[in-house]
Amino acid sequence: MKITTIGIWGGYPNKNEATSSFLLEHEGFRCLVDCGSGVLAAVQNYTELRDLDAAIITHYHPDHIADIGVLQHAAMVGMQLKEWKTPFPIYAHDRDEDGFRNLSYKGVTEGRAVEASQTLELGPFEVSFCETVHPVYCLALKFTAGGKSVVFTADTAWKDELIGFAEGADLLVAEANLYEKYVGIIQGHMSGRQAGELAVRAGVKELWLTHLPQYGDILEILDAARGAFRGKADFAKIGHSVEI
Repeated sequence: MKITTIGIWGGYPNKNEATSSFLLEHEGFRCLVDCGSGVLAAVQNYTELRDLDAAIITHYHPDHIADIGVLQHAAMVGMQLKEWKTPFPIYAHDRDEDGFRNLSYKGVTEGRAVEASQTLELGPFEVSFCETVHPVYCLALKFTAGGKSVVFTADTAWKDELIGFAEGADLLVAEANLYEKYVGIIQGHMSGRQAGELAVRAGVKELWLTHLPQYGDILEILDAARGAFRGKADFAKIGHSVEI
């Protein structure tokens, strides 16, 4: 399984970059995780759009869906050129009826509903879900293939259930949007220390931090994560790929 970082920012992208998003590949199948601002331009550094097989959206905040509309236009143009496999599937929960409805567009993209209780067979991946703690309904994701697993916390405050959900993962991609002084003040997000504690308690092999803030010295967030987790921990780095 190959994981490539497309974007790392929460809320909005830094200049010439993208909000938090990742590309997963295994046995020729390519799945995009979240499609917020700047993602569609950025992902083309690593794959042709027509070679994407699916997308999964964790929730409907703009930094996770802002580029869905342009993805749909790409699919429409691709279909006109007979280069795009359609309808292109976009998986997401349907707790937001309008958001879910908008994933389907003119027969070129198709929203497909997922639930926290299910396990999704998606190409070579087995995908499971866990509801997070966020101002809107949001799902953490666990991808398993070839005996390996990667967990994306998506946007969330601390939740004990995430420990079991991420248990033994080869890679934990955890949001770390908060400096420690904002824990309990800004809702729906974790700090670097909390991401590190989750990594420790879940017994994961490696930790990447994502959904980072654009203010302050983000090295404080990384230092806090490394203070809690003695394993390999770093920021997710744009364009960096690993095989697990």
